[in-house]
Amino acid sequence: MVEHPKRLAILTGAGMSTESGVPDFRSQTGLWANHDPMQTATVQVLEDQYDTFHAFYGNRLERLQAIEPHNGHAIITEWQKKGIVSVIATQNVDQLHQESGSENVAELHGNLREYKCHDCREEVKQKDFIAKKHCHRCGGKLRPNIVLFGEQLPMQTWEYAAKCIRESDVLVVIGTSLQVAPVNQLPELAPNERIYINEEIDTPIPFTRTIQAKAGEGLQRLSKEWHI
Repeated sequence: MVEHPKRLAILTGAGMSTESGVPDFRSQTGLWANHDPMQTATVQVLEDQYDTFHAFYGNRLERLQAIEPHNGHAIITEWQKKGIVSVIATQNVDQLHQESGSENVAELHGNLREYKCHDCREEVKQKDFIAKKHCHRCGGKLRPNIVLFGEQLPMQTWEYAAKCIRESDVLVVIGTSLQVAPVNQLPELAPNERIYINEEIDTPIPFTRTIQAKAGEGLQRLSKEWHI
């Protein structure tokens, strides 16, 4: 164990947000249990079945209104304030890290709080996506600023997260099954200590330490061990 990490990288997935009430994707009660992602979350659905696309993401947005960060988010924010966190890379699109006060969050899959026109890429307000649906400038379909199935991850964000992970003393991976490429490649870039926190610890990626726990509990345990 590294007693006092000097340069800590964080990678979070859906399990980081489930404690706040955000459903995950692949569990029996997850988003994809009742929705085929190929029928709701692709560019083709956006273009050809926009009402279905809009209803799905409108519902996700509505469910986020009552969601708040939990103690695990607060712990990461506190670590960051102490100057030991180089990056918080996340697969989540809910911006709970930012709501807890964290900065320098690398959103690998974008977020559900920002919106744009699918055609001309002009940024629009959330209320425009909900009510107007179409771009005032070109008439294109409005969408959340997220990465849909079949789209590439934002390259600049990816490269920044990868760089910080390569330079880390410790990488803490929290609440992700590591089943989704290419994000599942990031832990292998960490040259030193790699810690995995998840309720299920069946992962093909080798870690130097695994903590079978919910995100908040696992982070609290590390915070006590590191005295931070």
